[in-house]
Amino acid sequence: MGPKPKKSGSKKITKAERLRQQQEEEERRLKEEEEARVKHEKEELERLETQRIEKEKWQKLEAKDLERRNMELEELTLLELCFPYAERLKQEDRALAQWKHYIQCDGSPDPSVAPEINTFISLWKEETNETFEEVIEKSKLVLSLIETLKLVLRETPPSDLSEKNVAQYQGSILELQELLQLKFNIATEILLRHASTLADLDSGNMEKIIQDENVTLYVWANLKKNPRYRTIKFSDTQIGFEIPRVLATSDIALRLLHTCYDHVSPLRPAPAASQEKALEEEQDVGTAEAAGQAQEALEEAPQLPNNADTSETRTQEAGDPQEEAIALEDSEAQKSELGLKLLSAAVLEAQLLLLENVLEKPMLFEDNEVDLCQFMPLGGIYHLDILELPPQCRPIRGWVMVQILKEGLQKHSYPPDTMEDSNDAENNFPPIEVTLKVHQNVIFFEDPMVARWDAEDQHWKTDGISNVVYASKQKLITFSLDTLGPVTLIQDAHVHMPYQSWELQPLDEDKVLLTVTTVFAEMQIHIKLLTLKCKA
Repeated sequence: MGPKPKKSGSKKITKAERLRQQQEEEERRLKEEEEARVKHEKEELERLETQRIEKEKWQKLEAKDLERRNMELEELTLLELCFPYAERLKQEDRALAQWKHYIQCDGSPDPSVAPEINTFISLWKEETNETFEEVIEKSKLVLSLIETLKLVLRETPPSDLSEKNVAQYQGSILELQELLQLKFNIATEILLRHASTLADLDSGNMEKIIQDENVTLYVWANLKKNPRYRTIKFSDTQIGFEIPRVLATSDIALRLLHTCYDHVSPLRPAPAASQEKALEEEQDVGTAEAAGQAQEALEEAPQLPNNADTSETRTQEAGDPQEEAIALEDSEAQKSELGLKLLSAAVLEAQLLLLENVLEKPMLFEDNEVDLCQFMPLGGIYHLDILELPPQCRPIRGWVMVQILKEGLQKHSYPPDTMEDSNDAENNFPPIEVTLKVHQNVIFFEDPMVARWDAEDQHWKTDGISNVVYASKQKLITFSLDTLGPVTLIQDAHVHMPYQSWELQPLDEDKVLLTVTTVFAEMQIHIKLLTLKCKA
């Protein structure tokens, strides 16, 4: 056998070439390591520089915040020094107002003095023959007395008002409101007794309008009982009623008494000093309970990560003591942070629970009940009444004879209380259509809602009202009512929120103009700074 042929593709690498390749690989590895080291050092320098910049930024913010806090602390200190002086000024103003009223001697009572206001009410009750114009004139004094009492309840600190005084002032307000409405009813009855002498020549019925800045009376007496006369419009206005046939043939009168004030909605209770103290004690108890619950949660919380990581910890070998110390510090920091979060969450939850407990009763509303915290009446109250026409006066031999009913002015029940079948009531006693004029000083940014007063449940409701049509240009609103009674127009109290923008513009020394822009309007408020000189 001859010698084996050599492979042409294979070449033996010499020792020098192998050394050269190893040297090149070593150089390449060293170069890569150097590049990685340089890159790492560059990234570390960048990270340190970023930390330094962030630290400087935070230091500047902290310094600025500390300066702001110092300024606020100075302002708070100044306010605390001026607060007793301001309270003393308010007390002096109240005393001066009482003194001015005392030396004025105009015959008007001081509503904060129980004997004076009681005497005024008793004397006015004895006057039984006042005309409607006289009652309107007297109502100006009554309204000022009511506003004075409301101002006392609103402006006097709770610590200066005893529960007895609060009850007395609120009782006087309610008594004045009821007496004023009673006087309007008596004056209406006196007017209706002479309806035949005030009858219109064309229709034969009586129509009367008496207008004042606070009160407007529209009254119509059905003297002819013409079944075809069912559309009632007062004078040249669009205000009036569309009545069914059963009322057009009844011995009734229709009254629309519009008052710019609201004496129908319940009075809001004024907070007394004892009520505020009880509320504060309840809040303190709730906060203490929340802190106790947070402490219990804090004691239990650190056990959770330990139990969860037990198996993993056992499998690990003991490492560097320094790393263990760092890990222990991190664990303690996480526990402290977790504890703070639990404490804050528990306190917040307690505060929310307290807020729910405080607001639970007022926020429970039935169907169709108006929430006066969300909606507000605008334009006053429209008292719509169907009245029994009293006996008419008759001239006899130069004398005017009139039968006076002992029970006074009576309301006509519509539909009758004896109706048991609802279908018969709907067919025979359909709703009454009413057209009202929105007061000229009132602006509705949305179509107003109509609410009626429920005398039994003592709140405003939106049921029993249908076919509401609002003509914004004419400021007329038309709707149908199942039965007449006090009604009002309501609008969302927060219709302008959220605000779009605001601007504070200086006008002069100690004067600025605050402009608030909303979705519907732009409001401008002029602010003047009054400097209080108080002793430190």
